[in-house]
Amino acid sequence: MPRRSLLSAVLLVLACLLVPLGAISTWAKYEIEDADAYVATMAPLDGDAAVQDAVAGPVTDAVVKEIDAGPLQGTVESFVRDAARSFTETPAFEAAWEAANRAAHDAVQAALNDESDGRAVTFDLAPVTEQVKRQLSQDGVPFADRIPVRHTEVTLLESSDLGPFGKGFHMLQVAGLWLPLAAVLLAVAGILLALHRRRAVIRTALGTALAGAFLALAVTVTRGITLDDLPATVSRAAAGAVYDALTYSLWVAAWVILGVGLAVALTAWLLRRRQSPAPPSPSANAGQAETTPSGTTPCPK
Repeated sequence: MPRRSLLSAVLLVLACLLVPLGAISTWAKYEIEDADAYVATMAPLDGDAAVQDAVAGPVTDAVVKEIDAGPLQGTVESFVRDAARSFTETPAFEAAWEAANRAAHDAVQAALNDESDGRAVTFDLAPVTEQVKRQLSQDGVPFADRIPVRHTEVTLLESSDLGPFGKGFHMLQVAGLWLPLAAVLLAVAGILLALHRRRAVIRTALGTALAGAFLALAVTVTRGITLDDLPATVSRAAAGAVYDALTYSLWVAAWVILGVGLAVALTAWLLRRRQSPAPPSPSANAGQAETTPSGTTPCPK
C-alpha cells in the first residue's frame, strides 16, 4: 500500500474513532457542565411520578419518625404521605426542585474539578417538610404542630464514588468542541489524501454511522450498569428517569450521526454508480470483431 493511501486510512480511522468521543465531550461541556442547561434539563422531572414518589417517601419517613401518635400512628402516616405527595405537585415544589438541582450540580462540578474536599451531593428535605407541616396543620391533622423542621439531607452521590470516571469526564468537559472539530479535520485530510476520494467518502460515512450506532449502544448499556449499581434504598424508576433526561440529547445525537452517515454513504455510492461508464454490449463487440482495420467487412471465402 502506498504511503499516501496508508496515511489516508489512518486519518480516516482516527476521525471515526473521535466521532463518539466528540459527541460525548460536547454533551458534557454544554449540557452537563453548564448550570443553566443542566437545571433546564432536570426541570421537567418535577412532574415525573417516580421522582415525586422518591421525594415524598423520605419526607414521610422523616416526619413520622418524629411523631408518636399511638393508635392513630397509621392514620397520621397516611395523612403525611398524602400531604407529601400532593406537595410535589405544587409550584412550591418546582422551586424547591430547581434550587436543589442547582445546588447538586455545583457539588458535582466541584467533585469533578477536585474542588469538593470530599463533600457529598445532597438533597435537603427541610423545605419540603416545612410545606408538608403547614399543609397538615391547615387540614387539622392531629400532632401536625409537633413536626420538627430539620435539615435532613439525602445523599445522592459521594465525591469518592466518581473515582477515575470523574477525571475522565472532566477531561471530556475541558475538550468540549475540540474533539468533534478534530474529527472533521482528520476526515477532510484523509479524504483529500485518498487516491480514490469517492470511495474514501463512502468508507468514512459508513465508519461514522458505525460510530453513531456504538454511541447509542453505549448509552443503553451504561444505563443498565448504572441502575444495577444503585443501592436498594434508591428508587430505580426515579434514577432511570433522571438518567434518561440527562442522556436524551446524547441519544438523539447518536441516531443523527448514524442516519447522516448512512445517508452520505448511500448518496456517494449512487453517484458513483451513475457516473461509472457502462460496459460495451456483446453485439457491439461482435460487430467490431468482424470489421477489418480499414473499417470494411471481409468478403466470405
